[in-house]
Amino acid sequence: MLHKLRTSTWFLSGILLGLFLAVGHSVYALKESDEIPFEELQAFTEVFSRVKTDYVETVDDKKLIEDAIRGMLNGLDPHSAFLNTTEFSDLKIGTTGQFGGLGIEVGMENGFVKVISPIDDTPASRAGIQASDLIIKLDEKSVKGMTLNEAVKLMRGKPNTDIELTIVREGEPQPLVIKITREIIRVKSVKNRMLEPGYGYVRITNFQSRTTTDLLKAVSDMQKKERLKGLVLDLRNNPGGVLNGAVGVSDAFIDNGLIVYTEGRIDDSSHRYVATPGDSLNGAPLVVLINGGSASASEIVAGAVQDHKRGIIMGTKSFGKGSVQTIQELRNGSAVKLTTARYFTPNGRSIQAKGIDPDIVLSTVRLSESDEKARSTYSENDLDGRLSNPNGDLDETSGEGETETLAQSDFQLFEALNLLKGLNILSGINNG
Repeated sequence: MLHKLRTSTWFLSGILLGLFLAVGHSVYALKESDEIPFEELQAFTEVFSRVKTDYVETVDDKKLIEDAIRGMLNGLDPHSAFLNTTEFSDLKIGTTGQFGGLGIEVGMENGFVKVISPIDDTPASRAGIQASDLIIKLDEKSVKGMTLNEAVKLMRGKPNTDIELTIVREGEPQPLVIKITREIIRVKSVKNRMLEPGYGYVRITNFQSRTTTDLLKAVSDMQKKERLKGLVLDLRNNPGGVLNGAVGVSDAFIDNGLIVYTEGRIDDSSHRYVATPGDSLNGAPLVVLINGGSASASEIVAGAVQDHKRGIIMGTKSFGKGSVQTIQELRNGSAVKLTTARYFTPNGRSIQAKGIDPDIVLSTVRLSESDEKARSTYSENDLDGRLSNPNGDLDETSGEGETETLAQSDFQLFEALNLLKGLNILSGINNG
């Protein structure tokens, strides 16, 4: 192979170095202790020059520089990224809670797109996409070599248009091809209902700026109907979101003390978040459901509840995203999403790449109707000619049908409800 030395390399090196120094002084001034990597910058400019002059096709300067920046940020961690003006605009649209797409929170793993969590009531969740699925193809395009932003851009699109996802799933011998029709994604953060009289259920799909307000309203509305004896907080497949949302939700149940703290290299990245007095449940038992799709802000809530012993964490180990990303807009309208800090639970635990271990490990189990029938027993009440009950011969089976249905459709939630009942009984015994 012939190596041609280009005298223009040194000229270009000087221009780029001058540009870097000018930007450094106007935006982030270099510290006196920082050493300028002259040899590495010269190597970069030499590569830039050779691509400009020797590559088989002409390449736009803007694209070369942008791709170089992307490579620099992608090499840091899976969550840091460069966003050009279009991508940054799309991100701001996405944070409003309404956009056209599939409804999947994704990341990168070994060059492929990894599903962190499908969002409730979206095309992805209805199509059966699961947390930890690896997306290897979008229609006929391999995602290998794509940036995360490029893959997300392909998955988003006009409503009522189709896309085929080829995914690799643990336990499946062959890749699965799933066809999904895009929709307008409207993310409702908080959903709630009563499981049984006195026992409430709140599902948080992701953390938005209004999540804390919506959560407190949901709890208040349930409390108005009947005093809550316990609450299930469902954070399964919740990919995270706004940090302040996680702090507010934790504060709704924790009366005092530290909720979470962050540490980074710069002063602005280090913060401590402390609970304010008051507990929306007035001390009633709390069970928090998590799984492998519970990430980031979800793990902040679970970690705070666990460290304060405010409730029981049930389910499977969480995702393990313990870092904070900051969006920093650049002067040309583009932006960088940069990991600027790690967060820690009140007891100083880092969740990064480790996750939250539940207090009670409970895998997802689906009971068939035959399984549920096998659980039922034959009793005196089923015998012909049985003696009547002197206190009233009544068939007190109200609510059993709903409970059996819950056991079949969501066994983890069924067990969480049973645990709440046990905690409530124990609380009554201790207070009696």
